[in-house]
Amino acid sequence: MINPHPGLPELEYVMPASLDEASKFLIEHTGEAKPFMGGTDCFVRLRDGAWNLKYLVNVKGLDGTNEIRFDPKNGLTIGAAVPMNKIVSHPDINKHYPLLTEAARTVASYQLRSRATIGGNICNASPAGDTIGACIVYGGKLNVHSIKGKRLEPLASFFKGPGKTVLEPGDIVTSISFPLPPPNHVGRYIKLGRNKISDLAIVGVTVLGYPDSNAKSGYTFKIALASVAPVPLVPLKAEQILADKPLNENIISEAAQAAMDSCTPIDDVRSSARYRKYMIRNLTRQALTDVWQKIKK
Repeated sequence: MINPHPGLPELEYVMPASLDEASKFLIEHTGEAKPFMGGTDCFVRLRDGAWNLKYLVNVKGLDGTNEIRFDPKNGLTIGAAVPMNKIVSHPDINKHYPLLTEAARTVASYQLRSRATIGGNICNASPAGDTIGACIVYGGKLNVHSIKGKRLEPLASFFKGPGKTVLEPGDIVTSISFPLPPPNHVGRYIKLGRNKISDLAIVGVTVLGYPDSNAKSGYTFKIALASVAPVPLVPLKAEQILADKPLNENIISEAAQAAMDSCTPIDDVRSSARYRKYMIRNLTRQALTDVWQKIKK
């Protein structure tokens, strides 16, 4: 019988002194080296043979990758190597970006959250990533270091498919930056898994809402859906319905139906596509209702 978990392969652990050194090494060893931060997914993929690498390049601690900075005028920056438990416990994130705290708390178990990083959760580009929805609705942008210099990558255009992003060889995500959140905003993340803890999302619904005098309805809602398309999905039609029509239960149901219609889920070992579609409708309606009721108060 073939051992399905043959163990970690032998590889070299590289500790560069700077981001420039790390980027150069990654380019020189394209296809056989990857940046290393938390390693919770990395080690699993190496063990299972999904990745065939010779080098892991430690970028933790380089250029603020482990720091959290909040500025009341400019917003929040979270280093890519910051572990989830640090996000959950950080007072500024709890106060100003509570939806991000809520999402981070659902990632795996407490033990894994002490290692799992926000940068890894994003750069793995899993359609089921728990914190990706909150990062999208808060307007997050990735700070990327490359051999050509630094640049910003909006999350809205970052994902290209399961496990695929716009990152090129030598690119290293150092942090994610968020503008100040809308005043009086309310957020909700609903994750449906096969059990209450430690499971990937069968469906994930992130909703952020806030009063907005420029919207016909008086409110703006941002929605992000997980595990129902090849990339994290923003159902723009649903958001437009909520902005254009006076809110009531029927309009919320109409928006939830639009969210469902925007999805292209697949059948897999965790769920059927049909079940995912209907749960997107139901959970989007629930999340929108919860947020709307809190905003009205």
